[in-house]
Amino acid sequence: MNVLILGGTGVISREIVRQFVDAGHDVTVFNRGNRDPGFGKAVSRIVGDRSRRAEFEDAMRRTRYDVVIDMICFTADDARSTIRAFSGNAGQVIVTSSVAAYKRPYRSVPTIEDQEALWDDPDFPYAFHKAAMERVLWESIRQDCLPITVIRPSLTYGPGAMNIGVLRQNFGIVDRIRRGKPLVMFGDGTTPWSFTFVPDLAKAYVGIAGNPFTFGQDFHVTSEERCLWNDLYLEFGHLLGRTPEIVHLPSELLRIAAPDLCPHLYFEKSHSGLFDNTKLRSVIPDFRADVSLRDGLKAILAWYETEAHEVDRQKDELEDGLVALHGAFSAQMAAIAAGNAQEGK
Repeated sequence: MNVLILGGTGVISREIVRQFVDAGHDVTVFNRGNRDPGFGKAVSRIVGDRSRRAEFEDAMRRTRYDVVIDMICFTADDARSTIRAFSGNAGQVIVTSSVAAYKRPYRSVPTIEDQEALWDDPDFPYAFHKAAMERVLWESIRQDCLPITVIRPSLTYGPGAMNIGVLRQNFGIVDRIRRGKPLVMFGDGTTPWSFTFVPDLAKAYVGIAGNPFTFGQDFHVTSEERCLWNDLYLEFGHLLGRTPEIVHLPSELLRIAAPDLCPHLYFEKSHSGLFDNTKLRSVIPDFRADVSLRDGLKAILAWYETEAHEVDRQKDELEDGLVALHGAFSAQMAAIAAGNAQEGK
């Protein structure tokens, strides 16, 4: 197939490009040209900026692709632009949304696509805009019968990812475990979660592309390995040969302490992250998410050691402050408990 990928240089989209190339498809990427996707002549490139709507749409309307994969669609305006650009000149448009677009609390656990509603609270802008984007797409699917497919990844990791850890500490997780410094976890760390890794997510895109049974449909694509959030740090500790110290703080307090960093913990991650991939397997019967949490983190640790071994000092200081807050709060609670015990004698 002749495949166009809008984006193509991020952690996820680069792996999608790789898998389409390996499968023998003709791949073109559209992006601003700031980063080389690293595929040489195996991939064609179009340099442009989708935020320059008229220019982008005019250029795309003069093309024809069997499949267009939009990895950089975040808002309702982005969705309208994608529809204008590819209506009538693409065999299929696959748009990347997110499980964040689901309204919480979930109606089903493990979560099933057809049982859920879309997010409607502007206090969590990322989810709000992704849901608004989807509403535009669904309206177009209903009215215009366009061959659009919506994919909703969950939190997805891989070498190159910069979103790893409760505070997105990335290599800071490794550094703190090695130095014996505590790591902050939201809640009690027992929220169920399935950590997804990029090769598993990417192969779903390859299986969905050109598949007419996926037109006008939505699919979340996640691992189904059941973990707890604490397991993220425990597995890093296992790989490093050290047991991490984990302290727990409510997601609501983390949101107050770091309003630019932690809203997703309060609005999204504090709810179960278990998803049922039955609908995906109904169109890709052999789909399996094969990368375990341990194997995925092993690959990330190798990347940290060779390329990304830099600690974000600002986040490290934030985590130190949160650990100190936890210690002070625990001491106050212990003093209250001792006072109550004394009074009860």
